[in-house]
Amino acid sequence: MQQRLANRAPFYYGWIVLGAAGSAMFVRNAAASLTIAVFVYPLSEELGWNRTTISFAAALGGLAATFMSPVVGYLIDRYGARKVLTASVLILGISTLALARATAAFTAFGFVVPWAFWIAYAIGRVIFSSPVQIGASVVVSRWFIRMRGRTNGILNLSHSVGMVLFPLIASVVIAQSGWRDAWLVLGVLVFVAALLPVTLLISERPEVLGLRPDGDEEEPVAEDGIDATPSDAPDEPDWTTRQAVRTPALWLLAIATGLLFLMQAGTNTHSNAFFQDQGLGTVIAGVGISFNAIFLGVGSIVWGRIVEKVPVRFVMASVALVMAAASFLFTTTNTAAEALAYSALFGFGLGGMLTVPPVAYADYYGRRSLGTIRGITEPFTTFGQAVGVMIPGIVFDYISAASYMPFFFAAGSVGILTALIALFATQPDHPRVESMQPVAKCG
Repeated sequence: MQQRLANRAPFYYGWIVLGAAGSAMFVRNAAASLTIAVFVYPLSEELGWNRTTISFAAALGGLAATFMSPVVGYLIDRYGARKVLTASVLILGISTLALARATAAFTAFGFVVPWAFWIAYAIGRVIFSSPVQIGASVVVSRWFIRMRGRTNGILNLSHSVGMVLFPLIASVVIAQSGWRDAWLVLGVLVFVAALLPVTLLISERPEVLGLRPDGDEEEPVAEDGIDATPSDAPDEPDWTTRQAVRTPALWLLAIATGLLFLMQAGTNTHSNAFFQDQGLGTVIAGVGISFNAIFLGVGSIVWGRIVEKVPVRFVMASVALVMAAASFLFTTTNTAAEALAYSALFGFGLGGMLTVPPVAYADYYGRRSLGTIRGITEPFTTFGQAVGVMIPGIVFDYISAASYMPFFFAAGSVGILTALIALFATQPDHPRVESMQPVAKCG
């Protein structure tokens, strides 16, 4: 099917692959931190669970994804992103539907243990954090080299759209018929929006369909037989996994990315409750989430274009500083205007957080072993998310007398540290290796 469409499409088939991968990024928001943020209040009020108890489900999923990511990366290189993404969408939809009935709990040592909710949400969170995030960005980075920054930006724009719509849909359904029906609606949306696109339209690499990255034509050859490839054609590095793991840059990028996601997970999961604690009401809290998501989309496009022109380590450091500034500013939130402005700034930084690291890994190490390399480094991201989502709840419930302020100060400091780490992640000189072998036999 892919070959037929590639032959008949009036444009480069990579854009269709991008759209299909984007559908998976869109629906992964069923398990996003901004989505569960909408459920924190109703779950707390009806079931009596505190915020640490609820956020632990996301932390559990993040920890599980930490161990799953290397396996996921290997599976993408071995069997292809299409199969991984198809299975991921199926599992995500089922786990989301299950959350409508996942209320079974018991009490141990004075703590409520909502084991059914933790298991169901953690499964979805694993899908959110690992196979969808890795698989979608890897397949897009294999189809585009010269336009890798902007296409990863567009990919994350689809995630941004989901960040707006999933919490909004959940909020409306919760208001009309309760949180159980909201989970059911989100689960159905996962199947409807993504299952067919990822199953039918994704192909692993352009070479499989007789195409070239970015839709470029074959290299022109001058009359004297000398290669006349344009001077701006991409000179792609070609690393094996074993070679890549020996470079300090890989681990510096991984650490910096993990710290960014630590900041993101904590802030996004608790932002809705934080704004309501500040007396701004449910409407402003919901609009703040929307501003975060909308400007994440804007940031994805802007940072994507910037990273095509500016060395990636400088762009990544800039992203960290933007997120740090927003974190510090959250401590001054007293009005609706401030809440919306700071949410927009933080969302703009998140657009870079999602777009720049995948481009960095692909630009530094090439397409050959990109799935495995991403799988090895992704545990830093998932662990950062798991820890980040728990810290604000612990600070609020047990440390700071019902206040998130110490967390925001700490997050801002982490952002400054991250910027410094990113600056040291210089691109390594790659050795000469044999030409790239086919990544996956599936089409």
